[in-house]
Amino acid sequence: MKQQGLFENYKYCEFCKKPLPLDQESTLCPACQETMLFQEVKEYIRANDVTEYDVASHFNLPLQQVKQWIREGRIEYKDSHLNTISMYCIKCGAPISFGQLCPKCLKQMNMAGHSCGSPLEDSRMRYFGKDS
Repeated sequence: MKQQGLFENYKYCEFCKKPLPLDQESTLCPACQETMLFQEVKEYIRANDVTEYDVASHFNLPLQQVKQWIREGRIEYKDSHLNTISMYCIKCGAPISFGQLCPKCLKQMNMAGHSCGSPLEDSRMRYFGKDS
């Protein structure tokens, strides 16, 4: 009888080589699946003149996921969609195509030596109750 090694009964992700559960149908771990999906979304956006609604519909994604990628600055609108953007700089209110700050406010914050993480002066969490 041939003795099997300790790690011979495991599946591994094709890309990052992390161990996967044996019952998992995919050959990719969840992180690699998201990375591959994001790359497909980027290529689709580059090849087509689309809105966030088109992307969400084409890839069967929640619209919030696509909008989150836009807020994070991972994807952005093409210039042709600047007139239909519903996103605005959180500091000055100017229309923006990605992220949370317009280029002007971002530059001002960088010149002032502030972190880009939170442009608000008082970023404490607030709770609204009966007394507020």
